[in-house]
Amino acid sequence: MHVEDLRWFAVLAETEHLTEAAAALGTSQPNLSRSLQRVERAFGVALFERERRGVRLNPYGRLVLEAARAGTAAVDTARRRIDALVDPESGTVRLAFLHSVATSLMPDLLKAFRADAPNIEFALRQEPAHDIVQDLETGEAEIAIIAPRPDPEHFGWHLLERQRLCLHVPPGHALASRHRVELEEVRDEPFVALQPGFGFQRVTDRLCQAAGFTPRFAFQATDLATIDSLVGAGLGVAILPAGAVRGNDSGAVSVPLAGVQARREIGMAWRLSTPLTPAAERFRTFVRSRKVTSS
Repeated sequence: MHVEDLRWFAVLAETEHLTEAAAALGTSQPNLSRSLQRVERAFGVALFERERRGVRLNPYGRLVLEAARAGTAAVDTARRRIDALVDPESGTVRLAFLHSVATSLMPDLLKAFRADAPNIEFALRQEPAHDIVQDLETGEAEIAIIAPRPDPEHFGWHLLERQRLCLHVPPGHALASRHRVELEEVRDEPFVALQPGFGFQRVTDRLCQAAGFTPRFAFQATDLATIDSLVGAGLGVAILPAGAVRGNDSGAVSVPLAGVQARREIGMAWRLSTPLTPAAERFRTFVRSRKVTSS
């Protein structure tokens, strides 16, 4: 039994005549009869009483008619909503992004795209990198702004931004006036960082490991703005991307880290195995047209 079988059943129930119902549906009487047989087999009972001048719903048929009307209406509503969602002019893009780009990259990106496509909406998900990858895998998100780059065998990638990594120190710190700093110089100081599992926290761990020490964490937060505030309050030092925290007047001083590896790459990712909806494809095309920026 198909949805169209229920739709045809409802028309037959209203006309109570096979020939008239077939004509209204633009099909043949044998096709309509076979459709009715599929419905009756699905429910395991006869739904009409056959009469000389036509057919008449029995009590089972009246129950099915009620369900058929509700079911076909629900399907029609879902189709209309899906059509609206995938419309390249007014659809919805399911977009996941990192906490660390919420106040920097994302506002600029969305503002620029909104000027190009004002009627497209976004279903936004702000979360850690490991949750973003899971959302891409399950389809909860179609596109993600993420770092580091996820598995290239399963996800497409477009580089958006290279961020210089800096050491954030409290105001008045001995290193605050430096133009550049080696990370090993703060090996004995308390660190403020993200909680385990966040993608950027893995960057901090790798940099400290390369510098020959394991950081001692005084505080671990869930967003970069909080880290910046804690550093500004003199509670430790932190590794943060340049320009990642906007409008947070903490007083913390940002000193570039020495070394060519002190960079973070942020990009746009999408699942390779699933085509994007037209609205999401339009957003991806727009983002890919933008130049890579460096800070």
